[in-house]
Amino acid sequence: MMAIPSPRLLAITDRRQAAQPLPDLAARLFASGLRWLSLREKDLDESRQIALAHALVERARPWGAVVTLHGDPDLALAAGTDGVHLPEGADVAAARRRLGPGALVGLSTHDAEGIRRAVVGGADYVTLSPIFPSPSKPGYGPPLGTEGLRRLAADASLPIIALGGVESGNIGDCLAAGAAGVAVMGMVMRTPDRLPDLLKALKGGQP
Repeated sequence: MMAIPSPRLLAITDRRQAAQPLPDLAARLFASGLRWLSLREKDLDESRQIALAHALVERARPWGAVVTLHGDPDLALAAGTDGVHLPEGADVAAARRRLGPGALVGLSTHDAEGIRRAVVGGADYVTLSPIFPSPSKPGYGPPLGTEGLRRLAADASLPIIALGGVESGNIGDCLAAGAAGVAVMGMVMRTPDRLPDLLKALKGGQP
């Protein structure tokens, strides 16, 4: 398994909320300490996703940061990212075969069965959501809360990244409940100046 990037904060893109063009915003976030960014712009056609991924990777390299792509393994391969983040129900084993052992492969999950499939398929990590209420994660049922996170993390044999409503004030609770790290979207897209607070909370909440 590939180790997830450190600090264990995954920022997921949303260009519609971004305070500035994504490549410029990515450069700003990397300079502030972010080391893991995933391109999630599925409404763009493949050529535009590839071009945008190339721009993000270019800005990540001076910082040793990791860029992944939310979506198809073939697209991630064409885009030259460091790995792929797969949607719920995707074939993890096929993605691993396509991208090889050196790629970072993750899966979106919402329950124990999703986590089990990720383990069987050979994923490096999962995102688990929603932990807290979040406008970015509608339609997945009620939030799991820290108790739900704790219950699912206790039986998981791979890192769980807590997603959904995560902010600096509850990162410590997520880590205490067993999360290996956290993921954010809208907050850092809209207000990148809040990233240092997130990183500080992440560091302070580690055992």
